[in-house]
Amino acid sequence: MDIFSLEGKVAIVTGACGLLGTRHCEALAAAGAKVVAADLNESLGVKVVEGLAGSGHLAIGLDVTSTASLAMARDRILAAYGRIDILVNNAAINDMFENPLLAGQQSMFENYPLEMWDRSWKVNVSGVFLCSQILGGVMAERGGGSIINIASTYGVVAPDQSIYKNEAGEQTFYKSPAYPVTKSAVIGFTKFLAAYWGKKNVRVNALSPGGVENGQDTFFMSSYSKKTLLGRMAEPTDYQGAIVFLASDASAYMTGANLIVDGGWTAI
Repeated sequence: MDIFSLEGKVAIVTGACGLLGTRHCEALAAAGAKVVAADLNESLGVKVVEGLAGSGHLAIGLDVTSTASLAMARDRILAAYGRIDILVNNAAINDMFENPLLAGQQSMFENYPLEMWDRSWKVNVSGVFLCSQILGGVMAERGGGSIINIASTYGVVAPDQSIYKNEAGEQTFYKSPAYPVTKSAVIGFTKFLAAYWGKKNVRVNALSPGGVENGQDTFFMSSYSKKTLLGRMAEPTDYQGAIVFLASDASAYMTGANLIVDGGWTAI
């Protein structure tokens, strides 16, 4: 299965210390890549790197919204490896409300703060733009590479607000507008960049994962699972095959696409 091999490749994962970021790093390393675990918290990145298969991996502190931080990261990566082959734009924020008792009111569109909207846009969209420009630009100069932008099923379909109602029918939370809108923008940006860098052999694809089980309330996991054809939420490892596929020559004729891996959520 040589077409799935990433031997000799250098892969960068932003947001590497998150629930899925860590799994992306594991998958790329297992396929043979040298992995750069990039995250705001470099010390946590070091722990991620220590758990990866193989050797020669690197942890880097990185702010995806800072051109200076990205330029320093690029220079450090090139000094260490001399190349960049794969970029996984995984770093993102999803709204969290400090007081769960007030989340139902604060997350309503009518009450949603502009500051939270702006913050999400800066990280989820501008961060992908800047990482692609500064780190992906190295690939364009070399004439090849793969960029994988992590989007979401909520970038494809609107949130179903009913799954956030508890057993008593109370709306505990609303999926607020920023995450779906920014993830939709990521898919649009993916198509733009695939067309722009196609002649430079830089493939740009999006991966839209569904919801991942991570200790949520029982009522939510049950409601979510009923909407999927497979009857469950994703495990954190369920996207590892897709990441390796998009990063490797197994997807050599694929660009500008949005690979949806959601247990069938968007199929009906």
